[in-house]
Amino acid sequence: MKDAPDQPHVAPTLFVPEPQCRPGDKPDFTGLVFPRAGDARRPPIDARAEDIHDLAYSLIRVLDDHGKAVGPWAGSLSDEEALAGLRDMLKTRAYDARMLLAQRQGKTSFYMLSLGEEAIACAFSKALRPGDMNFPTYRQQGLLISSGYPILDMMNQCYSNAKDPVKGRQLPVMYSSKAHGFFTISGNLATQFVQAVGWAMASAIAGDSKIAAGWIGDGSTAENDFHSALVFASTYKAPVILNIVNNQWAISTFEGVARGRAPTFAARGIGFGIPSLRVDGNDYFAVNAAARWAADRARAGHGPTLIEFVTYRGGAHSTSDDPSAYRPKEEFAEWPLGDPIERLKAYLIARKLWSEERHVQARAEIETEMVQLQKEAEKNGTLHLGPNPSPKTMFEDVYKEMPPHLVRQRQEAGV
Repeated sequence: MKDAPDQPHVAPTLFVPEPQCRPGDKPDFTGLVFPRAGDARRPPIDARAEDIHDLAYSLIRVLDDHGKAVGPWAGSLSDEEALAGLRDMLKTRAYDARMLLAQRQGKTSFYMLSLGEEAIACAFSKALRPGDMNFPTYRQQGLLISSGYPILDMMNQCYSNAKDPVKGRQLPVMYSSKAHGFFTISGNLATQFVQAVGWAMASAIAGDSKIAAGWIGDGSTAENDFHSALVFASTYKAPVILNIVNNQWAISTFEGVARGRAPTFAARGIGFGIPSLRVDGNDYFAVNAAARWAADRARAGHGPTLIEFVTYRGGAHSTSDDPSAYRPKEEFAEWPLGDPIERLKAYLIARKLWSEERHVQARAEIETEMVQLQKEAEKNGTLHLGPNPSPKTMFEDVYKEMPPHLVRQRQEAGV
């Protein structure tokens, strides 16, 4: 066998992906090509993953540029439900604004806005039933607000005061409510994705009709738990909806780092045999329609669905972050899929169910309500002022019967 001719030595190099724009640049989204509203087909809920590949690469859109709901995914919401959805999003944004201000005033330690992403959580929650369970990240406060969870309790939790439902044991924004289908948020990224699959499997084993929804950000899809969740969901056909919120940015890296060479995040599901949808996350109608399709599919025993919601993080990653260090300040205003509140408002105005005057009035009423709730919450204490949860609570709610060594420690602490 002849030796191969000598080849010139070339050292391998690494490719480091870069966003199109950095601070000081003019925002440029020309690389993003979105189909027209109404173009995406709507398959039956028993569709196989291999038969709907196109929906993982396209984008399900319902609301067009003229404020109309068009196409096969339209029609999932009544006028009353659309009006309620607008109020839910307005409440979520107003709540965020009050808590961000509270953090800047030193009344709480930490906060994370859902600015620009309100439609995803608020519309998705309406597809679920009592008893279903969300395994959220830290930007789905709209799930709680749209399901009627008391905003006062959310504020108390952010302040870690004497009325904090989780008794000071969690970071602000890491809420928990079994009654409202909101599993305790974990600060460890991606853990909730595989937990959602496990919960859904347990529900199916028990012969229950309850389903689970897992939530993850684009950056966290690079974590091991993301892939483990897909394996188990696919293998056991778990009744679970696996949601990826692609808001374009992790804490400081753009979505192209975690996505790798795949064209979309939804395409990840295809390799696992999971039907996958890519959805306009700023379109309240599209989010709700996709969520209902996936929920109906899970309840009918057809297994999991992976959904990528395409949106844009309008604010900082958290109050510990300064996004002006890595992206243009004007990017949110230039985002081609618009503001979810403005888009649903335009739809309702086009149907003569709403008006600019009513919108201004509703926003003022909601903001006044949030100020009043905040004053009430602050009577219960804030991070540095007023009563805090009793130290004795650190010994409670872990064991059914407190073991002797903890009894001794509590006695020594005098609580």
